Amino acid sequence: MSGSETIARVPRRLDYARSMAPTGREHVTLEVASREVAITNPGKVYFPDAGITKLEIARYYLAVAEAALRGAGGRPNVLVRYPNGIDGESFYQKRAPRSRPEWVEVVPLRFPSGRMAEEVVPRDAAALAWMVNLGCLELHPHPVRAEDLDHPDELRVDLDPVPGVEWAQLVAVATVVHAVLTRLGLVGWPKTSGSRGIHIIVRIQRRWSFVQVRRAALALAREVERRAPTLATSKWWKEERHGVFLDYNQNAKDRTVASAYSVRPTPDARVSAPVTWDELKECSPAQFTLRTMPSRFAAIGDPHAKIDERPCSLEPLLALSAAQEADGLGDAPWPPHYAKQPGEPPRVAPSRTKSEPSPRGRRVSTKPLVEIGRAHRREDALAGLERWKARHSAAARHLQPADVLVDSMRGRSSTWTRVRVNLEHVPDELRPEQEPLDPDDPLLQAAPSTARSRGNLIVTPERQSRRRSRPAPPEG
Repeated sequence: MSGSETIARVPRRLDYARSMAPTGREHVTLEVASREVAITNPGKVYFPDAGITKLEIARYYLAVAEAALRGAGGRPNVLVRYPNGIDGESFYQKRAPRSRPEWVEVVPLRFPSGRMAEEVVPRDAAALAWMVNLGCLELHPHPVRAEDLDHPDELRVDLDPVPGVEWAQLVAVATVVHAVLTRLGLVGWPKTSGSRGIHIIVRIQRRWSFVQVRRAALALAREVERRAPTLATSKWWKEERHGVFLDYNQNAKDRTVASAYSVRPTPDARVSAPVTWDELKECSPAQFTLRTMPSRFAAIGDPHAKIDERPCSLEPLLALSAAQEADGLGDAPWPPHYAKQPGEPPRVAPSRTKSEPSPRGRRVSTKPLVEIGRAHRREDALAGLERWKARHSAAARHLQPADVLVDSMRGRSSTWTRVRVNLEHVPDELRPEQEPLDPDDPLLQAAPSTARSRGNLIVTPERQSRRRSRPAPPEG
């Protein structure tokens, strides 16, 4: 076939280095597992700093397909698309494209909102290559198999560091997680997140609901916090966190995390790398990139190759949860877009709780928070923070790492970033007043009295009136 190349049956140890010759062709056709997958604009650069092209991403996933499918295969996947590379706008797509090869499997998935959409279920390397052609860099599977959408087979421990936390502290918290899991008879499989954190995957029997799995994750988070209170936290509200946050809500229905071998949108194209517990203590996340992982996989195979051999019981964690509840620790806050749950505490940040009613009945802040800015791009929001620090250097010197609150605000199809600062460690006489937001993205801003949050934008009454005549947007 003219303008095509053949990678027959995708051998387990693909010679990745020899396949990296650049191409200026408008498209190439990859022959994968007896299927043909077109890669359009193969020379399009997706990682400018590293010079990594769309075709190189596709070839990466073919090189590690066997292992990548162990984490993402056979599961519904959210498509996280970067059509113009990591420096362009990205978006989440839950609905599988209508125009797709007949061999691309989909499964109908119902969301907490009650809506339903067909999501892609990759089963082979060809499906991974097809997803890359859509601009998908990352693999974001749900923790369920396509054959049983109501019972997760993974408990996901997401260790999320607050700003300023070093890798060594993350590893220390992961070690405590390992100890708790081992004591309870569960097996944890660690991996770098490919960003700043660590993920620990526990393969579980398909017997429990999403609500039960989330509650087990909450019990684990609280036990780790009890054992290492200066290092870890289970507190949901960012203004209460310190150290490493164990994000139990990643186990709520409809939440996904980047799976093993997923490429991440970092300048050096880091990858979420499965490691052994011994290796975790010595490694650095920067070691694992799109260009280094194929040779690592060829040399040592997949450290998580046996993850499916011993699914674990959640009974010990659920028993721990019951004991915690008997001691007064009930449920904890859910993410904001979920329906209010039975037994859930008030879903209000501590800084917005009412102490004494104000004359107008408004909440009185219990923490001195100022909002710095909002932007579609995280780096733009953080640049605004640096400008604020330069203007208020005397106050900035008193800030602790946990005082900077960087919120990734998830909408239906994309995310945006909000930056706030907690001034509680700044002397009263040095505390700056709330200033106009910088940056102040007009699509994310409106006067508080005339706006309400809706996912990734603020809806003003004027915009709302214009939208009433439009059909509701699809989920994802």
